[in-house]
Amino acid sequence: MKLATLKNARRDGRLVVVSRDLAKAVDAAPVAATMREAIENWSAAEPGLQKLYDALNAGQARDAFAFDPGQAMAPLPRSHQFVDASAFLNHGDIMERAYNLTVKKTPGVAVLVPRQGDDFRGPRDDYEFPAEADQCDFEGEFAVITDDVPMGATPAEALGHVRLVTILNDVSMRGHLFRELQMGFGLVQAKPATIFAPVAVTPDELGDAWKDGRVHLDMKVSRNGEWFGHPNGREMDFGFGEMIAHIAYNRRLGAGFVLGSGTVSNKGYEQVGSACLAERRAIETLAHGEARTGFLKFGEQLRFEVLDGAGQSVFGAIEVRFVPFERKSAA
Repeated sequence: MKLATLKNARRDGRLVVVSRDLAKAVDAAPVAATMREAIENWSAAEPGLQKLYDALNAGQARDAFAFDPGQAMAPLPRSHQFVDASAFLNHGDIMERAYNLTVKKTPGVAVLVPRQGDDFRGPRDDYEFPAEADQCDFEGEFAVITDDVPMGATPAEALGHVRLVTILNDVSMRGHLFRELQMGFGLVQAKPATIFAPVAVTPDELGDAWKDGRVHLDMKVSRNGEWFGHPNGREMDFGFGEMIAHIAYNRRLGAGFVLGSGTVSNKGYEQVGSACLAERRAIETLAHGEARTGFLKFGEQLRFEVLDGAGQSVFGAIEVRFVPFERKSAA
């Protein structure tokens, strides 16, 4: 099943069911008005949403309309809790080797960073940031959304609470990163609002590509229309089930919990490229003694997309343009 949230001038938008080919949609209001309502009442909402999805794909849904990703918000426009991981150890290894970093790690535990969940961005909205000196970067990631996860859930149990899968662009401001890391408490200005794909899908929609809490598909990334990379999600060193269980060790996780995978990164980066500017710059530093690829400038465009084995877009594409922030005058 594929779900999206469309703009309607309200914070949580309106929930729609989207066809498998992303061409059509139908309003989900008879079952759940918003994604928040659906995810908080999943066991009750899922059968009705599935019925709408089946009818839509069969061409039998009443009041179906053309799906426009340009009208999409993030599938879950806001969350009580968003945690981002660094589950691809290859990414960290490249960064550590390039910059002689020493990172304290706990064996068997992914690096996990609490993030803001009040300002998720849609897939086609212009992305404002204050200054090019902030060193704007991107990170292509997979992400999951859960329903309620009980404290003490095992990895297998935790994985059973993953209701939706999507992709995101974890925008990073590298000009603030090391300063905030050295302060020791967390990332604020280095990690602004996150951009999500137009559609989130139930795990069964991924078929054989959903294995061991990982998405075994390529993350296709382009910058200004040029290929940047297509690393595969299968090389995650920690599956989503393992990470959710770790977070839920001594607390409950509320419905709508969002967990990002961290930058998708593969050992064969010479062939598959990267999903992150910092990683490419680190690779260049290792190869040439200096970074040769610049950070994002105003006016640049990025695209992130994942295709299934038949070449069909799974989540729809993130297509975003980066623009200068303009302060709005008070009314």
